[in-house]
Amino acid sequence: MLVLGCGEASKHLVKKGPPNILVMIADDAGWNDVGYHGSEIRTPNIDFMAKNGVILNRFYVHPTCSPTRASFLTGRPASRMGIVAPISGKSEKKLPDTIQTLPQLLVEEGYETALFGKWHLGLKPASGPQAYGFDYSYGFLHGQIDQYTHRYKNGDASWHRNGTLITEDGHATDLIGKETIEWLTSKRDTSKRFYIQLAYSAPHFPLQEETRWKTPYRPIIADSSRVDFAAAMAHMDDNIGKVLKTLDDIGLSKNTLVIFLSDNGAMKNWFPTDQYEGRHGPNPVLGSNTPLRDWKASNFEGGIRVPALLYWKGVLAPRIVDDYLSVIDLMPTLATLSGSENLANTVEGQNIWSAFLGQGVSSKKPIYIRGHRQESIIQKPWKLVRTRHKMADPDYELFHLEEDPNEEKNRYTSELDIAKRLLKLLEEEFERDAPLVNVELR
Repeated sequence: MLVLGCGEASKHLVKKGPPNILVMIADDAGWNDVGYHGSEIRTPNIDFMAKNGVILNRFYVHPTCSPTRASFLTGRPASRMGIVAPISGKSEKKLPDTIQTLPQLLVEEGYETALFGKWHLGLKPASGPQAYGFDYSYGFLHGQIDQYTHRYKNGDASWHRNGTLITEDGHATDLIGKETIEWLTSKRDTSKRFYIQLAYSAPHFPLQEETRWKTPYRPIIADSSRVDFAAAMAHMDDNIGKVLKTLDDIGLSKNTLVIFLSDNGAMKNWFPTDQYEGRHGPNPVLGSNTPLRDWKASNFEGGIRVPALLYWKGVLAPRIVDDYLSVIDLMPTLATLSGSENLANTVEGQNIWSAFLGQGVSSKKPIYIRGHRQESIIQKPWKLVRTRHKMADPDYELFHLEEDPNEEKNRYTSELDIAKRLLKLLEEEFERDAPLVNVELR
């Protein structure tokens, strides 16, 4: 039996059943790259969802893209599966095919599933989305692509439809949105509910935007590469608006839960050497995580605390949620929302639907996040960050996130009891990670 708390959303579920689900994922959008956080970048469609939906003010992901996507789909820290950094180059690494995924669960509940855009959890068609529960897939397998040739930075082909590599003309943002809309209006099975994962390449470099997207920002942004970044965000936001309008046009807005998030914090800059045969870059200024500390690939707030929201027209009431929530919580929440009672014991996240209704979370587990050479444990209001080095002892930093959200004051030595407690939790989590990534601490 589906039990999701009181409120209008729950009344809707009783009356009409589980919703369609649309998850939109931006690539490298920082805290200060959306309008509703005060950015100079105009994102009216994302802002509309924020104004009329649920803003997740403390939503944590992993510091890079492949780990966040792996955790989202499986409901467990990606480090358990040996994924602690982007899958790149000619890597054979992939999402394990023995772990239950969200789309697999939703198919069991009668949903039709589709992924449009970035996959980045297996670089070959055989380890693409359809191997993990997606009925339909279109976009690119790798982590970054030329927006027009759709090839990976080393020249490898990446653009596909249902696992078959294809060649198409057009900007990736436009093509991904167009395919999504065509699937919604003419390709899906209208007798089924749908799950869509709409994973844009924007605003990830290389930045290749038309003049019309750049022109509004040239008078207000000094650095040309930041102008290009803003243009990529504006282009993506416009595309999001087209998808939302399609839901309205076909009468599905009130039956569709929309989630928007970024896969990690913004990247500071990009100075390529041999990528794309030297056709792109350099970009000295990209995204902005202001006022949060640090950048993508870091376990400080700028790398892992991202813009995130939910919008469900006429169902979820507008609010700001300050609960500390993790990307691993979305999979079990959406699975439960669908009516599923078949969560595997590999799932470590928890159902946080009550938080979206403004009722809080009764007992929230600590949030564990593993990155390249850092890991952190977050238990409100505290956060412990350990930075490992090859030839030296680790560094430890402890922050009170409510009093010091920008992580300026390390209280590791002044709050030893708290530090010891969190370090014990962190070490327990670290030991549960896949052995191949558990290198010595020195």
